[in-house]
Amino acid sequence: MLTGVVVMSGMSVMIRYASETVHPFESLFFRNLFALLFLLPWMVRGGHAEIRVSKLGIYTVRGLITFVSMASWFYAVTVMPLSQMVALSFTSPLFGTLLAVLVLHEVVRARRWAATTLGFIGVLIIIRPGIDTFDVGTGLMLMSAFTTAMSVIIVKRLTRTESTTAIVAWLTLVLVPVSLLTALPVWTWPSLTALGWLAGLGICGVMGHWCVARAFAAADASLVMVFDYVRLPITAVIAYLVFDERTDAWTWVGASIIAAASIYTAHREAKLHRARIAAAAIAEQAQAAEAPPDAPGNAPGGTPAGSQRQ
Repeated sequence: MLTGVVVMSGMSVMIRYASETVHPFESLFFRNLFALLFLLPWMVRGGHAEIRVSKLGIYTVRGLITFVSMASWFYAVTVMPLSQMVALSFTSPLFGTLLAVLVLHEVVRARRWAATTLGFIGVLIIIRPGIDTFDVGTGLMLMSAFTTAMSVIIVKRLTRTESTTAIVAWLTLVLVPVSLLTALPVWTWPSLTALGWLAGLGICGVMGHWCVARAFAAADASLVMVFDYVRLPITAVIAYLVFDERTDAWTWVGASIIAAASIYTAHREAKLHRARIAAAAIAEQAQAAEAPPDAPGNAPGGTPAGSQRQ
């Protein structure tokens, strides 16, 4: 997770450098194009069966939502301080709580609602509405965080029936043509230097997402999420050294509140998820114990076949 955080923090620098000569939408297209080229050998090795899907419509919707998230982020990098941008991106889990209720019909109780409310108070501390701090960049980053949460909700539903290979591959396959359509009206041929930044952007994008995916596969989300918030100090240091940007105290205070609320939300969700799994396992064992000896799935003598195998 730390490797992914460092890589994705460096992506903001690459976007800003590349955008000195090309439009952010064009940078986004090249990011997706180089990511596709980087993924092609893996996709070819897996074969057609690995990326064959039955829910192409859902994949397309997820790709379009992710495009909005990425386009908002790429443009925000060029118009606002990097540390403030990262701080606002931490609101994605908070939006995820709202969407889990509306889309997945999850039950969210008082403590998670309190944490979510506290997180949005952190947002207000950062943007301080009424003091001329809410600008285009702020709106774009909140849009990016919201659409990122939407994409995560869709992925949660897809992972129930679809393979990780298909999910990753189809996202890139949708993003390349969509981002090309938005890049064409603002197209300028990039210099070799800009092309180098864009190629690095594509490679780092794939590497960063792979590291994060592996982190979530290796540990509980509540643990992994803690390390994601290291992005703010890393980005603040990079922004200071490279662009001479200074992070104000309000951003640190607001980001700390958002991070605390998001970490609690992730911890609470992971705890409830483990409880649901344990309850399901107990119910399954009770059902197996109550089944008659000759019931399907039971071994002779009334012992569940699964227990005998274990």
